[in-house]
Amino acid sequence: MKRRKISEINAGSMADIAFLLLIFFLVTTTMNSNSGLQRKLPPLEKVKKEHPVLERNVMPVHVNQFDAIAIRGFPVSVNSITEKTKEFFTNPNKDENLPEFKMKVLPFIGDFKVSKGLVSLQTDRNTSYEVYLKVQNELVRAVNELRDDLSLKLFNLHFDDLSKDKQDAVSNAYPLAISEAEPRRMT
Repeated sequence: MKRRKISEINAGSMADIAFLLLIFFLVTTTMNSNSGLQRKLPPLEKVKKEHPVLERNVMPVHVNQFDAIAIRGFPVSVNSITEKTKEFFTNPNKDENLPEFKMKVLPFIGDFKVSKGLVSLQTDRNTSYEVYLKVQNELVRAVNELRDDLSLKLFNLHFDDLSKDKQDAVSNAYPLAISEAEPRRMT
């Protein structure tokens, strides 16, 4: 019985096809990228003069290793951070333990008392990322709500609906004054 000779398959173009498919999938595939907190960092100053900061102008927020939150040494829940931060920046009752103000002339607004307040966020190295983000979100929410309230009061529009110039003016009235210290081991 005669056996047939098996013809060989020319695989020379197979590598070209595989390479083209690889390029196609690399070009058409989207990669998920995790984005961090979106913050605009202040410009780097070459020589920074140290100005003494009054204790009343700083609202320390601490999150310990057990995710317990304290503002000025008093325990608080995540849900109360927004209101406490808004009260800190506005000082509605002119409390001597809350921040001072400085008068600024702002475009579209005029004379406005801008808070000298600064929120200082300090976390423990073992603070959970989830609680850290919740605290961050509440602090930013407070400033955003203050900006939105001022926008509605002055321009009868929400902050997001204002022109860029008016948004800048309102942002200068309520700056995002949040400082983060490097995480450390709290006891």
